Amino acid sequence: MRLPLNQKIAVLLHEGISGTHGKTGLSLLRYSDAPIVVAIDRDCPGQSLPELTGIKRDVPIVASVKDALQFKPQVLVIGIAPKGGNLPDDYWREIKDALVAGISIVNGLHTPLGKSPELKTLLKPGQLIWDIRKEPSNIGVCTLAARNLACKRVLTVGTDMAVGKMSASLELNRSSRLRGLRTKFLATGQTGLMLEGDGVPLDSVRVDFAAGAVEQVVLRYGKNYDILHVEGQGSLLHPSSTATLPLIRGSQPTHMILVHRLGQNEVIEGVKIPPLAEIVKLYEIVASGAGAFASVPVVGIALNTGNFDEAAAKQAISQVEAETGLPCTDVIKFGGDKLLDAVMRDP
Repeated sequence: MRLPLNQKIAVLLHEGISGTHGKTGLSLLRYSDAPIVVAIDRDCPGQSLPELTGIKRDVPIVASVKDALQFKPQVLVIGIAPKGGNLPDDYWREIKDALVAGISIVNGLHTPLGKSPELKTLLKPGQLIWDIRKEPSNIGVCTLAARNLACKRVLTVGTDMAVGKMSASLELNRSSRLRGLRTKFLATGQTGLMLEGDGVPLDSVRVDFAAGAVEQVVLRYGKNYDILHVEGQGSLLHPSSTATLPLIRGSQPTHMILVHRLGQNEVIEGVKIPPLAEIVKLYEIVASGAGAFASVPVVGIALNTGNFDEAAAKQAISQVEAETGLPCTDVIKFGGDKLLDAVMRDP
């Protein structure tokens, strides 16, 4: 299931458009083909979405669900991704207002709304609550079967969580498609699933089966595509992240792209981000299991330059290339061709 293309959508993004936890909604606004008619953020009603975010989609911003009703949305997407993935207390009123107005809910957070008796009583015929984070059925443990696939498998890995791994994978997938490659983006998180409609919500899978769940979706598509772009999750550097290793083992990547946010020096207070060249070595050692598995190179750096201007972004990219010896670009500002070139050069 993916976001419907025939229903008007509102995105609930309180404190997310200009804050740090709006990546789900902002990614939908940037990449989704669904008819998003309004964004809801009490911090910036009436302001310009393109001016605030650089996203080339002129969607009005209002302060509340009640204010959004004038645009006649049929679906409300919860567009925030807060730490821990739980629904903030002040969102319940907005969700109830939407349900009372006959609007369906798409929920990518860990809080399961579809099980709430109070919300169930508000549902009318034809309305639904789609909780995305549910463990797939019929999953098993990882068997390393993906390593026998002939396709390229490109995994994005990060210096931290929420640095732009999904965006990097989507942009690489777009570049691959424009070159005529048989290419597929494999979603592993809630936003990717809303965009793609298939994949695995990895952080909803019991840890023993996480690598197996990734392997299952890779095997589903690997024989029919030239290249798979596997959406990365988490980071080996973050103490609360458990998603990266199952992705490495389950997808058996042939190539990795390291994603980093320009200017970020810590993952949490007291845990500094090492030099990028050292992080490249870390991921390559872990992916190869110090020799137990095939070697997997990091072939490029996707640098998230965010609100830095183009001149500063280009200067930072040149500096990263000099420090690491790897091609680097900001895939949002400059596209994914440079990194795709690096993937295609490497056998």
